[in-house]
Amino acid sequence: MAVPKGKVSKARRNSRNSANFKASAPTLVECPKCHSLKQPHKVCPECGTYKNETVINKDENKK
Repeated sequence: MAVPKGKVSKARRNSRNSANFKASAPTLVECPKCHSLKQPHKVCPECGTYKNETVINKDENKK
């Protein structure tokens, strides 16, 4: 019967597929107000809007 000779450490176990793993680039969508690229379901870093509502007033932060 096949029995492992010793315990396989977590690092060795988890590194088996690390050679085949490649991180994907984040998805970007166009902001409907300023047309800059942003991540979906997040506040736009350029104009501060989310779902066509101003959440962060960028004019106040420029002090």
